[in-house]
Amino acid sequence: MSSKLFFPAIRGRVCRGGYLTVSIILILSVFTAACSASSLPTVVLTVGGHEITAEVADSAEERATGLMNRKTLPEHHGMLFVFDTDSQVSFWMKNTLIPLSIAFISSDGTIRQIEDMEPGSLASTVSDRHVRYALEMNQGWFEENGVGPGDPVVFPKIF
Repeated sequence: MSSKLFFPAIRGRVCRGGYLTVSIILILSVFTAACSASSLPTVVLTVGGHEITAEVADSAEERATGLMNRKTLPEHHGMLFVFDTDSQVSFWMKNTLIPLSIAFISSDGTIRQIEDMEPGSLASTVSDRHVRYALEMNQGWFEENGVGPGDPVVFPKIF
């Protein structure tokens, strides 16, 4: 296949100066970054009667990265943070580009608290109680869907 099909603007210079190599490296870098943004396993949850798809962050590294550097979050998608024990947890929005709402969820699956968080904020959003899970969704999702404290989250049997 000819390089002219992929790089018409640099036709004739593809082999000189390593343009082809640099172009391939850049394309692979962008592709790798896009793939790694969603490499976490997903689960389907029922939140206050609404089905959503959530990526699962259950290691310290995954929880620390969260939704950082994402430009979008699909509708009815979120990220579920799973903690080893019930504890008071804290979140911030450093390097997070999209506004989010977070639900703090007890080990029995009851939503205990919902807060909005602003992109890039270094302010801590802390759970009022000890919780086992936190669920981040696009800002306003919980309110728009009539979901609030006291509502249930139904987890798959793996939790």
